[in-house]
Amino acid sequence: MSSSRMEAFSDGVIAILITIMVLDLRVPAGEDLAALWTLAPVFLSYVLSFVLLGIYWNNHHHLLQAVDVVDGRVLLANLHLLFWLSIFPFATAWMGEHTFAPVPTAAYGVVMIAAAVAFYILVRALIAANGTDSKLAAAIGGDFKGKISPVLFGIAVPVSLNAPLAGLAIYVGVALIWVIPDRRIERVLAP
Repeated sequence: MSSSRMEAFSDGVIAILITIMVLDLRVPAGEDLAALWTLAPVFLSYVLSFVLLGIYWNNHHHLLQAVDVVDGRVLLANLHLLFWLSIFPFATAWMGEHTFAPVPTAAYGVVMIAAAVAFYILVRALIAANGTDSKLAAAIGGDFKGKISPVLFGIAVPVSLNAPLAGLAIYVGVALIWVIPDRRIERVLAP
């Protein structure tokens, strides 16, 4: 089975999730900068989630460019990932609207852990479907980023319960790890 339908469906879901998140941004009650400042936590939460969703979309695209086979396990793993990504708007809104309170900030981290684990499972399903000697397997290698991300999110959850801004800093740190361009797949696919 070709990966193009799965990629198109996933692209559509991610586009809808970003749209849902932006709809949670409300116009300030007042017309001065102080009114705008009250929305800073909501906006910052949105920016973080937008960046993370963009990272998932980008890496998902790269994964599917490096595979020839998509099977039932891959489709289920992809749906698993999309399920956790679909929780982003809720977690984002809860954390932002409650100004990075401990429980919403920790809950955000739980969603991030689940999405990171789901992405890792998708990568493993794609490698299993395409073989350990596939282009994807060669590109992924030891997958340091894929392994460290859920661990860092896991550290951030209890940290968030005691120091939400420190937990938030860890979430941002994970995003920064992934924002740095990862050329593994591009190198393997280069002619």
